[in-house]
Amino acid sequence: MILTCTPNPSVDHTLEVPRLEPGEILRVQSARTQAGGKGVNVSRALRRNGRDTTAVLPVGGPQGAELTALLGDLPCVRVPITDATRTNITVTEADGTTTKLNSSGPALTTAEVEELLAALDAELAREPQWLVASGSLPGGTPPDLYARIGRLAAARGVPVALDTSGKPLEAAAGAGDFALLKPNLEELAELLGRPLETVGDVVGAAREVVSWGNRLVLVTLGAHGALLVDRDRTWWAQGPEVVPRSTVGAGDCSLAGYLSAEGPPEERLCRAVAWGAAAVAMPGTTVPGPEDLRAGEVRLVADPPADWRVADL
Repeated sequence: MILTCTPNPSVDHTLEVPRLEPGEILRVQSARTQAGGKGVNVSRALRRNGRDTTAVLPVGGPQGAELTALLGDLPCVRVPITDATRTNITVTEADGTTTKLNSSGPALTTAEVEELLAALDAELAREPQWLVASGSLPGGTPPDLYARIGRLAAARGVPVALDTSGKPLEAAAGAGDFALLKPNLEELAELLGRPLETVGDVVGAAREVVSWGNRLVLVTLGAHGALLVDRDRTWWAQGPEVVPRSTVGAGDCSLAGYLSAEGPPEERLCRAVAWGAAAVAMPGTTVPGPEDLRAGEVRLVADPPADWRVADL
Protein backbone atom coordinates (compact mmCIF):
# COMPACT_ATOMS: atom_id res chain seq x y z
CA MET A 1 0.00 0.00 0.00
CA ILE A 2 1.17 3.53 -0.81
CA LEU A 3 0.11 6.19 1.70
CA THR A 4 -0.30 9.83 0.69
CA CYS A 5 -0.59 12.95 2.82
CA THR A 6 -2.02 16.15 1.33
CA PRO A 7 -2.10 18.97 3.91
CA ASN A 8 -3.80 21.39 1.49
CA PRO A 9 -6.24 19.46 -0.74
CA SER A 10 -8.68 21.21 -3.05
CA VAL A 11 -11.78 21.10 -5.16
CA ASP A 12 -10.47 21.74 -8.68
CA HIS A 13 -12.59 23.40 -11.36
CA THR A 14 -11.18 23.18 -14.91
CA LEU A 15 -12.47 25.26 -17.83
CA GLU A 16 -11.42 24.61 -21.43
CA VAL A 17 -11.44 27.55 -23.86
CA PRO A 18 -10.03 27.89 -27.39
CA ARG A 19 -7.81 30.77 -26.28
CA LEU A 20 -7.59 32.82 -23.09
CA GLU A 21 -8.03 36.51 -23.92
CA PRO A 22 -8.02 38.84 -20.88
CA GLY A 23 -10.83 41.36 -20.88
CA GLU A 24 -12.95 39.40 -23.37
CA ILE A 25 -16.10 37.31 -22.98
CA LEU A 26 -15.08 33.71 -23.66
CA ARG A 27 -17.16 30.62 -24.37
CA VAL A 28 -16.26 27.62 -22.26
CA GLN A 29 -16.04 24.45 -24.34
CA SER A 30 -16.10 22.10 -21.37
CA ALA A 31 -16.04 22.29 -17.59
CA ARG A 32 -15.29 19.69 -14.95
CA THR A 33 -14.91 19.54 -11.19
CA GLN A 34 -12.52 17.01 -9.65
CA ALA A 35 -10.81 16.21 -6.37
CA GLY A 36 -7.41 17.90 -6.22
CA GLY A 37 -4.24 18.38 -4.25
CA LYS A 38 -0.93 16.77 -5.13
CA GLY A 39 -1.10 13.75 -2.85
CA VAL A 40 -4.75 13.22 -3.72
CA ASN A 41 -3.79 13.15 -7.40
CA VAL A 42 -1.08 10.57 -6.67
CA SER A 43 -3.60 8.35 -4.88
CA ARG A 44 -6.15 8.76 -7.68
CA ALA A 45 -3.56 7.73 -10.29
CA LEU A 46 -2.43 4.73 -8.25
CA ARG A 47 -6.01 3.61 -7.66
CA ARG A 48 -6.86 4.00 -11.37
CA ASN A 49 -4.01 1.62 -12.17
CA GLY A 50 -4.87 -1.03 -9.62
CA ARG A 51 -2.49 -0.11 -6.81
CA ASP A 52 -3.56 -0.03 -3.16
CA THR A 53 -3.43 3.44 -1.67
CA THR A 54 -4.83 5.48 1.21
CA ALA A 55 -5.00 9.27 1.30
CA VAL A 56 -4.74 11.30 4.52
CA LEU A 57 -6.07 14.84 4.27
CA PRO A 58 -7.84 17.60 6.24
CA VAL A 59 -11.34 18.60 5.10
CA GLY A 60 -13.60 21.43 6.21
CA GLY A 61 -16.73 23.38 5.30
CA PRO A 62 -19.05 22.85 2.32
CA GLN A 63 -16.05 22.51 0.02
CA GLY A 64 -14.71 19.75 2.24
CA ALA A 65 -18.02 17.92 1.88
CA GLU A 66 -17.83 18.38 -1.89
CA LEU A 67 -14.27 17.07 -1.92
CA THR A 68 -15.34 14.02 0.07
CA ALA A 69 -18.06 13.30 -2.49
CA LEU A 70 -15.63 13.75 -5.39
CA LEU A 71 -13.19 11.28 -3.83
CA GLY A 72 -15.81 8.55 -4.18
CA ASP A 73 -14.53 5.15 -3.09
CA LEU A 74 -10.89 6.21 -2.80
CA PRO A 75 -9.70 4.97 0.63
CA CYS A 76 -9.21 8.09 2.75
CA VAL A 77 -8.59 9.22 6.30
CA ARG A 78 -10.23 12.63 6.63
CA VAL A 79 -9.28 14.96 9.48
CA PRO A 80 -12.05 17.52 10.22
CA ILE A 81 -10.99 21.18 10.34
CA THR A 82 -12.94 24.38 11.00
CA ASP A 83 -11.97 26.40 7.92
CA ALA A 84 -13.21 25.49 4.46
CA THR A 85 -11.17 23.39 2.05
CA ARG A 86 -9.81 25.52 -0.79
CA THR A 87 -11.13 25.76 -4.35
CA ASN A 88 -8.82 26.12 -7.37
CA ILE A 89 -9.63 27.18 -10.93
CA THR A 90 -7.65 26.11 -14.00
CA VAL A 91 -8.14 27.44 -17.53
CA THR A 92 -6.70 25.36 -20.36
CA GLU A 93 -6.38 26.51 -23.97
CA ALA A 94 -6.53 24.48 -27.18
CA ASP A 95 -2.72 24.41 -27.48
CA GLY A 96 -2.32 23.05 -23.95
CA THR A 97 -1.41 26.37 -22.32
CA THR A 98 -2.56 26.19 -18.70
CA THR A 99 -3.43 29.08 -16.37
CA LYS A 100 -3.95 28.23 -12.70
CA LEU A 101 -5.73 30.29 -10.05
CA ASN A 102 -4.96 28.60 -6.73
CA SER A 103 -6.49 29.65 -3.43
CA SER A 104 -4.17 29.80 -0.44
CA GLY A 105 -6.42 27.46 1.48
CA PRO A 106 -7.66 27.18 5.07
CA ALA A 107 -5.79 28.11 8.22
CA LEU A 108 -5.24 25.10 10.47
CA THR A 109 -5.09 25.51 14.22
CA THR A 110 -2.21 24.00 16.17
CA ALA A 111 -4.59 21.33 17.44
CA GLU A 112 -5.69 20.48 13.90
CA VAL A 113 -2.08 20.14 12.75
CA GLU A 114 -1.43 17.72 15.60
CA GLU A 115 -4.59 15.76 14.73
CA LEU A 116 -3.41 15.48 11.13
CA LEU A 117 -0.02 14.19 12.28
CA ALA A 118 -1.66 11.71 14.66
CA ALA A 119 -3.90 10.37 11.89
CA LEU A 120 -0.89 10.05 9.61
CA ASP A 121 1.16 8.25 12.25
CA ALA A 122 -1.66 5.75 12.78
CA GLU A 123 -1.55 4.93 9.06
CA LEU A 124 2.25 4.73 9.10
CA ALA A 125 1.90 2.01 11.74
CA ARG A 126 0.33 -0.14 9.00
CA GLU A 127 3.78 -0.21 7.33
CA PRO A 128 3.00 1.15 3.86
CA GLN A 129 5.58 0.68 1.10
CA TRP A 130 5.89 4.45 0.67
CA LEU A 131 4.60 7.67 2.13
CA VAL A 132 4.02 10.49 -0.35
CA ALA A 133 4.02 13.92 1.31
CA SER A 134 3.15 16.58 -1.21
CA GLY A 135 1.70 19.94 -2.08
CA SER A 136 1.62 23.38 -0.53
CA LEU A 137 1.04 23.93 3.18
CA PRO A 138 -2.12 25.65 4.43
CA GLY A 139 -2.00 28.61 6.76
CA GLY A 140 -1.25 27.85 10.38
CA THR A 141 1.15 25.05 9.58
CA PRO A 142 4.85 25.48 10.35
CA PRO A 143 7.18 25.53 7.32
CA ASP A 144 9.00 22.51 8.74
CA LEU A 145 5.84 20.35 8.75
CA TYR A 146 7.23 18.06 6.05
CA ALA A 147 10.47 17.68 7.99
CA ARG A 148 8.36 16.56 10.97
CA ILE A 149 6.46 14.15 8.75
CA GLY A 150 9.78 12.79 7.50
CA ARG A 151 10.86 12.09 11.08
CA LEU A 152 7.54 10.36 11.84
CA ALA A 153 7.98 8.09 8.84
CA ALA A 154 11.64 7.40 9.61
CA ALA A 155 10.66 6.25 13.10
CA ARG A 156 8.30 3.75 11.46
CA GLY A 157 10.84 2.67 8.84
CA VAL A 158 8.71 3.99 5.95
CA PRO A 159 10.48 5.69 2.98
CA VAL A 160 9.13 9.11 2.04
CA ALA A 161 8.71 10.72 -1.37
CA LEU A 162 8.40 14.51 -1.05
CA ASP A 163 6.94 16.87 -3.65
CA THR A 164 6.65 20.48 -2.54
CA SER A 165 8.31 23.84 -3.15
CA GLY A 166 9.55 27.04 -1.55
CA LYS A 167 10.16 27.21 2.20
CA PRO A 168 8.63 23.78 2.94
CA LEU A 169 10.99 22.16 0.42
CA GLU A 170 13.96 24.08 1.81
CA ALA A 171 13.21 23.00 5.38
CA ALA A 172 12.55 19.36 4.50
CA ALA A 173 15.35 18.82 1.99
CA GLY A 174 17.84 20.41 4.37
CA ALA A 175 16.80 17.99 7.11
CA GLY A 176 17.58 14.98 4.89
CA ASP A 177 15.91 11.62 5.55
CA PHE A 178 13.94 11.55 2.28
CA ALA A 179 14.13 8.54 -0.02
CA LEU A 180 12.96 10.62 -2.99
CA LEU A 181 12.55 14.32 -3.69
CA LYS A 182 10.54 15.30 -6.78
CA PRO A 183 11.02 18.97 -7.61
CA ASN A 184 10.45 20.34 -11.08
CA LEU A 185 13.22 22.33 -12.74
CA GLU A 186 12.01 25.70 -11.44
CA GLU A 187 11.60 24.43 -7.89
CA LEU A 188 15.09 22.92 -7.84
CA ALA A 189 16.58 26.15 -9.21
CA GLU A 190 14.79 28.15 -6.51
CA LEU A 191 15.99 25.75 -3.81
CA LEU A 192 19.63 26.10 -4.87
CA GLY A 193 19.35 29.79 -5.77
CA ARG A 194 20.87 29.53 -9.23
CA PRO A 195 19.75 28.99 -12.85
CA LEU A 196 19.87 25.43 -14.17
CA GLU A 197 20.30 25.45 -17.94
CA THR A 198 22.24 22.28 -18.75
CA VAL A 199 22.01 18.66 -17.71
CA GLY A 200 25.23 19.21 -15.78
CA ASP A 201 23.65 22.13 -13.91
CA VAL A 202 20.66 20.02 -12.92
CA VAL A 203 22.73 17.01 -11.92
CA GLY A 204 25.06 19.18 -9.84
CA ALA A 205 22.12 20.75 -8.03
CA ALA A 206 20.46 17.38 -7.43
CA ARG A 207 23.70 15.88 -6.10
CA GLU A 208 24.01 18.79 -3.70
CA VAL A 209 20.54 17.93 -2.38
CA VAL A 210 21.55 14.27 -2.11
CA SER A 211 24.61 15.32 -0.08
CA TRP A 212 22.25 16.73 2.56
CA GLY A 213 21.19 13.18 3.44
CA ASN A 214 18.54 12.47 0.81
CA ARG A 215 18.72 9.39 -1.42
CA LEU A 216 17.33 10.20 -4.88
CA VAL A 217 16.12 13.28 -6.75
CA LEU A 218 13.59 13.01 -9.57
CA VAL A 219 13.56 16.29 -11.51
CA THR A 220 10.62 16.67 -13.86
CA LEU A 221 11.37 18.86 -16.88
CA GLY A 222 7.91 19.31 -18.39
CA ALA A 223 7.94 18.53 -22.11
CA HIS A 224 11.66 17.74 -21.84
CA GLY A 225 11.24 14.56 -19.82
CA ALA A 226 12.80 13.91 -16.43
CA LEU A 227 16.17 13.31 -14.79
CA LEU A 228 16.75 10.84 -11.96
CA VAL A 229 19.89 11.48 -9.93
CA ASP A 230 21.56 9.61 -7.09
CA ARG A 231 25.02 9.91 -5.59
CA ASP A 232 26.71 8.12 -8.49
CA ARG A 233 24.39 7.77 -11.49
CA THR A 234 22.07 9.84 -13.65
CA TRP A 235 19.33 8.78 -16.03
CA TRP A 236 17.28 10.89 -18.42
CA ALA A 237 14.01 9.70 -19.91
CA GLN A 238 11.64 11.24 -22.43
CA GLY A 239 8.02 10.15 -22.71
CA PRO A 240 6.03 9.63 -25.91
CA GLU A 241 4.91 12.70 -27.83
CA VAL A 242 1.32 13.65 -27.03
CA VAL A 243 -1.14 16.41 -27.88
CA PRO A 244 -1.34 18.40 -24.63
CA ARG A 245 -4.68 19.21 -23.00
CA SER A 246 -3.75 20.02 -19.39
CA THR A 247 -0.50 19.94 -17.45
CA VAL A 248 -2.24 20.07 -14.06
CA GLY A 249 -1.45 16.94 -12.09
CA ALA A 250 1.01 15.57 -14.64
CA GLY A 251 3.88 15.72 -12.16
CA ASP A 252 1.73 13.93 -9.60
CA CYS A 253 1.02 11.17 -12.11
CA SER A 254 4.76 10.94 -12.83
CA LEU A 255 5.41 10.41 -9.14
CA ALA A 256 2.64 7.81 -8.95
CA GLY A 257 4.16 6.00 -11.92
CA TYR A 258 7.59 5.99 -10.32
CA LEU A 259 6.27 4.55 -7.06
CA SER A 260 4.09 1.97 -8.82
CA ALA A 261 7.11 0.30 -10.43
CA GLU A 262 9.18 -2.22 -8.50
CA GLY A 263 12.32 -2.56 -10.60
CA PRO A 264 15.62 -0.64 -10.57
CA PRO A 265 15.64 3.17 -10.60
CA GLU A 266 15.84 3.50 -14.38
CA GLU A 267 12.73 1.32 -14.84
CA ARG A 268 10.88 3.44 -12.30
CA LEU A 269 11.93 6.55 -14.23
CA CYS A 270 10.56 5.14 -17.48
CA ARG A 271 7.26 4.38 -15.78
CA ALA A 272 7.21 7.92 -14.37
CA VAL A 273 7.57 9.69 -17.71
CA ALA A 274 5.06 7.36 -19.38
CA TRP A 275 2.44 8.19 -16.73
CA GLY A 276 3.26 11.91 -16.84
CA ALA A 277 2.98 12.09 -20.62
CA ALA A 278 -0.34 10.25 -20.54
CA ALA A 279 -1.67 12.70 -17.95
CA VAL A 280 -0.80 15.73 -20.12
CA ALA A 281 -3.09 14.34 -22.83
CA MET A 282 -6.02 14.19 -20.39
CA PRO A 283 -8.48 17.01 -19.60
CA GLY A 284 -8.37 18.76 -16.24
CA THR A 285 -6.82 16.62 -13.53
CA THR A 286 -8.02 13.36 -15.07
CA VAL A 287 -5.55 10.56 -14.33
CA PRO A 288 -4.53 7.99 -16.96
CA GLY A 289 -5.43 4.33 -16.79
CA PRO A 290 -3.57 1.28 -18.15
CA GLU A 291 -5.09 1.76 -21.61
CA ASP A 292 -3.62 5.28 -21.84
CA LEU A 293 0.01 4.38 -21.11
CA ARG A 294 2.60 4.06 -23.89
CA ALA A 295 5.56 2.76 -21.93
CA GLY A 296 7.13 1.16 -25.01
CA GLU A 297 7.72 4.60 -26.53
CA VAL A 298 9.87 5.96 -23.69
CA ARG A 299 13.46 6.93 -24.53
CA LEU A 300 16.07 6.29 -21.80
CA VAL A 301 19.66 7.57 -21.66
CA ALA A 302 22.06 6.61 -18.87
CA ASP A 303 24.51 9.30 -17.75
CA PRO A 304 23.51 11.89 -20.38
CA PRO A 305 26.20 14.41 -21.41
CA ALA A 306 26.55 17.28 -18.97
CA ASP A 307 26.60 19.89 -21.75
CA TRP A 308 23.16 18.98 -23.08
CA ARG A 309 20.88 21.99 -22.71
CA VAL A 310 17.61 21.24 -20.95
CA ALA A 311 15.66 23.41 -23.41
CA ASP A 312 16.94 21.26 -26.30
CA LEU A 313 16.05 17.87 -24.82
